[in-house]
Amino acid sequence: MADLELQEKYAELALRTGVNLQEGQALMINSSIEGVDFTRIVVRKAYELGAKEVMINWQDDTITLLKYQHESEQVLTTIPQWQVDKFLSYAKDGAALLQIRSTNPDLLKDVDPEKVAKATKASAQAMKEFRQYTMNDRIAWSIISIPTGDWAQKIFPDAVDQEEAKEQLWQQIFKIVRVDQDDPIAAWDQHNQALKDAREVLNNKQYKQLIFKAPGTEITFDLPKGHIWKGGGAKTADGRHFNPNMPTEEVFTLPHKYHVNGTVSNTKPLIYGGNTIDNFKLTFKDGKVVDFEAETGYQTLKHLLDTDDGATRLGELALVPDASPISQSGLIFYNTLYDENASCHIALGKAYPNNLEGGSEMSDQELDQHGVNDSLTHVDFMIGSSELDIDGVTEDGTIEPVFRKGAWAIDM
Repeated sequence: MADLELQEKYAELALRTGVNLQEGQALMINSSIEGVDFTRIVVRKAYELGAKEVMINWQDDTITLLKYQHESEQVLTTIPQWQVDKFLSYAKDGAALLQIRSTNPDLLKDVDPEKVAKATKASAQAMKEFRQYTMNDRIAWSIISIPTGDWAQKIFPDAVDQEEAKEQLWQQIFKIVRVDQDDPIAAWDQHNQALKDAREVLNNKQYKQLIFKAPGTEITFDLPKGHIWKGGGAKTADGRHFNPNMPTEEVFTLPHKYHVNGTVSNTKPLIYGGNTIDNFKLTFKDGKVVDFEAETGYQTLKHLLDTDDGATRLGELALVPDASPISQSGLIFYNTLYDENASCHIALGKAYPNNLEGGSEMSDQELDQHGVNDSLTHVDFMIGSSELDIDGVTEDGTIEPVFRKGAWAIDM
């Protein structure tokens, strides 16, 4: 059994630093039923902090798999309006959203990937209005993870049983999210400041291009004028601070949707729709994927790219030094929240409009004119390693080292 005192500290960290829950505010939680004990701790602490209501949206891997095995495509792709309205009503009331993600990475490996892709797209279409609240930071939201048996055993296959694997994963999570420190909240304040310092350096540079070079990767990303680097903490429209991802080691911005050229290879597996995509390569021309290959999960990758036109373009570019705690753990977590914070990464699909000056107030047409991508999906995959070099190109054409061998090469 994982240390209950550390679980208590983790729950408090998620509420105070993650979503920054306020007295009188409602809280939405998405969680797995396997994590019910930890979720109950979160709920209790939320009420102790003055939450007026806590709404739980329970998920269960076994039932999810049964639905895909037995329900028709028509049923899976029909999202009742009442489900959408439930989330919208809380968002319009200013509720915070805490997502506790802990899914089996191999859950849907034996399900037709086309069926999964259609259901995923239908859900994204139905929840598009709600996603505007998170993608534009209109509400405070945060994503954390806790161990589940199948996920833990995927990471620690040599463990005697799932309980031992879960215990090992708990210890890794406590360390990576700084819960094992005397004052986790103070530790996160310090960490957020370090990420703020890094993004301010990049915002002052205002590179017009970033050039990535590594084995299997040689690609140039143009950055829109007025792009904004973000990282660590974020702020809601009314100025409330929160941390969208815990852990987080990245500073990120958006590449120009029409000006990405070259080839990029993944450095860690991508878990998408309950399936693994690995050893894959994408070739971009004028911002769009024009060729791709994958040793594992080719059909799943194809269906991802077929989601819509925006799924073949990029919405995020993130820098993470190879010295990050997650990378140095030497583990592959098969969980995007963790693996993306071990490595530089990019995201297929929708960009965050607030990564552009004035972007949150722009119309879809204006965003497009500024090179901001739109899509029903947003899927991060990892491209960084200790072999990655990055150069920045300034407005006057000067080329400067940004990363060398996976480490910062500019003064932070």
